[in-house]
Amino acid sequence: VQLQASGGGLVQAGGSLTLSCATAGRTFSDYKMAWFRQAPGKEREFVAWIAWSGTTTDYSDSVKGRFTISRNNAKNTVYLKMNSLKPEDTAVYYCAAGRTIWSSRGQPDAYNYWGQGTQVTVSS
Repeated sequence: VQLQASGGGLVQAGGSLTLSCATAGRTFSDYKMAWFRQAPGKEREFVAWIAWSGTTTDYSDSVKGRFTISRNNAKNTVYLKMNSLKPEDTAVYYCAAGRTIWSSRGQPDAYNYWGQGTQVTVSS
């Protein structure tokens, strides 16, 4: 599976961005999808997860209520809508695909495929 993330950029605190992750190569709907992020000097951090059907999602506490993950299986694309952005949301955001089980959804090692990352910078 090839993943291509896009949509990052520079935004002021309180603003919004929508990230996209287009996939190709295998049956997109077979995979659970997730977004992670990594700030300089920090470990990769789980952000959001969505099941193959799109009906089950999960978020880290730091983004819950502000970010929304969704997917369009017909377009082989997963999205991350980010509202009320804060400077601490600044990071490189990565999309990931895998046949993860619920208990491992927050672990980077559980994902087989990764996008190249897209930079999100939130200014104060």
